[in-house]
Amino acid sequence: MHAYRTHNCAALDATAVGDTVRLSGWIHRKRDHGGVLFIDLRDHHGITQIVAKAGSPVLDLLDSLRVETVVTVTGEVVAREAGQANPNLPTGAIEVVAAEVIVQSTAQELPLPVFGEAEYPEEIRLRYRYLDLRRERLHANIMLRASVVASVRRRMIEGGFTEFQTPILTASSPEGARDYLVPSRVHPGKFYALPQAPQMFKQLLMVAGFDRYFQIAPCFRDEDARADRSPGEFYQLDFEMSFVTQEDVFAAIEPVLHGLFEEFADWQGKRRQVSALPFRRIPYRESMLKYGNDKPDLRNPILITDVSDRFQASGFGRFASIVEAGDVVRAIPAPGTADKSRKFFDDMNAWAQAEGFAGLGYATRKAGEWGGPIAKNHGEEGMNAMADALGLGPDDGLFFAAGPAAKAAKLAGLARTRVGEQLGLIDPKRFEFCWIVDFPMFEYDDDAKKVDFSHNPFSMPQGELEALETKDPLDILAYQYDIVCNGIELSSGAIRNHRPEIMYKAFEIAGYTRADVDREFAGMINAFKFGAPPHGGSAPGIDRMVMLLADEPNIREVITFPMTQKAEDLMMGAPSFVSAKQLKELNLQSTVERKDVAGAVAPGAA
Repeated sequence: MHAYRTHNCAALDATAVGDTVRLSGWIHRKRDHGGVLFIDLRDHHGITQIVAKAGSPVLDLLDSLRVETVVTVTGEVVAREAGQANPNLPTGAIEVVAAEVIVQSTAQELPLPVFGEAEYPEEIRLRYRYLDLRRERLHANIMLRASVVASVRRRMIEGGFTEFQTPILTASSPEGARDYLVPSRVHPGKFYALPQAPQMFKQLLMVAGFDRYFQIAPCFRDEDARADRSPGEFYQLDFEMSFVTQEDVFAAIEPVLHGLFEEFADWQGKRRQVSALPFRRIPYRESMLKYGNDKPDLRNPILITDVSDRFQASGFGRFASIVEAGDVVRAIPAPGTADKSRKFFDDMNAWAQAEGFAGLGYATRKAGEWGGPIAKNHGEEGMNAMADALGLGPDDGLFFAAGPAAKAAKLAGLARTRVGEQLGLIDPKRFEFCWIVDFPMFEYDDDAKKVDFSHNPFSMPQGELEALETKDPLDILAYQYDIVCNGIELSSGAIRNHRPEIMYKAFEIAGYTRADVDREFAGMINAFKFGAPPHGGSAPGIDRMVMLLADEPNIREVITFPMTQKAEDLMMGAPSFVSAKQLKELNLQSTVERKDVAGAVAPGAA
C-alpha cells in the first residue's frame, strides 16, 4: 500500500465498500456526536468523511487534533447509514472507519478559518494567502483560472497561432503607464524596465516574418489598484497577426473568446448565455452618446439620448441657458418607475452630488401624468413629445445630465448604470460582448494646451498619410478597437502603423520631432525601415476574463497571490529594504532613511 494514499478524497463511492484504503489530507471539519467522531478529510480533489467510534484506538488522537492538521488515515470503506448519505458530495454514499492515523503535520490556531466562506479583512486574507487559498470558493477560482489558460492556449494553437516568449527585462518607454525599473549592475546609472506589455516585441516578431504570434504574457505597470485591475502585474492573451485588416483580427479572436465563455458559461451551475457571433461593432462616438462611456454594459437596456435641442428656448430656463452656452442635456430613461416614491429620484440626485457633479435632474411620470419642476416648467406638450421620441411608456420617468459634453456624458453613463442596477434591469445570466471601434487618433490636452494621442500612438490612422496631412487632427479616426464584455474592457488593440513616414508625421502632430521618435522608439522605427508587413493585434486580459467567468466583483479573487491596493505583498514582505551592500553593487544610494521596526515580521515569516 502506498505510504500516503491509495485514493484521493473525491475518488471513493459505493463500489469501494469493503475495501481497505489510505487517504491523506487536511482535517477540514470535526463533529462529535456523543462518542462518535466524524471528520471531513479534505485534499485538493474533494472531501471524504472519516468516522471513529467509541472504543476506537484512534479516537482520542483524532479528537485532540486541530482542524487543518495534515493526517494519513487507513481504514475500511463502509456505506453510510440510511438517511445519512450526502448527495452533494461525490463521496457522500460512503465513509471510512479509521483504523490507523498518522499525523504528518500539526496545525497551530488559525488566523482565519478555512471551513465556511465568512468574509475576513483583506490584510488577514493576503498575509495568510496560503490559508485563504484552501477555502472552497477561492480554490475553485484558481482552478478555473488554470482551465481558462489551458483552453485559451489550445484554441490559439488550433487557430494557427504560435506561442513565443518575449523579454522581461527591456527598455523604458515614455508612453503608457509608469514603469517598474530594474537597475543594472554592469551598466552603472542605467536601468531596465519590466514590460508594460510586449507591444514592441510582438510587432518586431511580425517584422521578423512570423505570421501569427501569441503569448500568455505577464505585464507590469506601476499603477493604482481598482476592482478590475491588480496593482503591479497582470496577465494577458497577447497576440499579433500579419497581413490583416481590422475585420481579420476580429474574425480570428472572436471564436476564441466566444468558445471560451461558452465552455465555462455553466461553471458551478451558473448557466449563462454568451452573445452570438459576430460581436456588435459600436463606433466610439456612438458609445459615448448612448452609453456614456467606451465600455458599455449591453445587458442594460437603457439608452442615453441627447435632448439639447428640445430645451432651446424652453420653459425650463436652467436647461435653456445651458444649451444656449453651447453645452448639452442628456436624458436617461427610468423605465417602470411609477411605483417609485419621490425619494428614489431625490436619492439619485444626492448620489450624483456625492460623485462630484452639480446634480441629476429628473421628471416623474405615472399613468402619463408628469411630475417634478423640470416637467412643470418645460410643459406637458414638450415632455410628451420628448417621451414619444424616446419611446417611453406612460410609467417611465426621466433623469437629466446637463453641462459640458464630456462631463454630461460621464454623469449620464454612471446614472445609466446605477438606474439599471437599482431597477434590476441588468441580467446576470448573460455575457454581452462588443467591439468599440473608430477611436479618435488625437485629442486636445487642456492641461498641456496641445494635441496629443488619445489612445495608442502606434495605431494606423484611417486615411493613412493623406489624412494626417489634410484633416483637422481632432477629426482623424484610427484603426483602434477595444473588446468589452459586460461593461469591462478586456483589451485594447489596433492595426499598427507600420510605415515610418506615417509614424513620423503622426508623432509630429503630437509634438514629437523626428529625432525624438528615433531616440525613444529606435528599435521599432529602425526595424520598419527594412520592410514591415501590415499587422495588427490585441491582448484580452486573462485576469479580467476569469473574474467575469467566476462572477467575482474583485480581480484579486482570481489571482493566486495578489498584492494589496497599495501594491504590497504582506505574505512575503515586499517591497522591502535591501542591504547597503546590494545598493553599492548597483551603484545606488537611497534617499529614504531606513526605519526598521523592532520586532517586525521578517519577509516570508508568518
